[in-house]
Amino acid sequence: MYAVILRYKVPLAEIEKHIEAHRAWLREHYAAGHFLLSGPLRPRVGGFILAAAMDRGKLDEILRGDAFQVAGAADYEVIDIAATTTCERLAFLTETP
Repeated sequence: MYAVILRYKVPLAEIEKHIEAHRAWLREHYAAGHFLLSGPLRPRVGGFILAAAMDRGKLDEILRGDAFQVAGAADYEVIDIAATTTCERLAFLTETP
């Protein structure tokens, strides 16, 4: 799975212009099973997405479709994570070695 950290490159007023399209994009990828969790960073300087395990190229393609990316409004850092230990409620995220 992947941790995706978005960092805004433009003022929040510019981010707000794209927020509805960004949220529609999030809903699309939750429905497809690509995203597991998301939300804004505190303070509001970007956001976070926990993405399901998939081919990295597929994730990169998905990220290119985000309104923030299309507008050049955010940078994306992608971190590949191998969850080996979780609480019981999140055990479905655990990868077996």
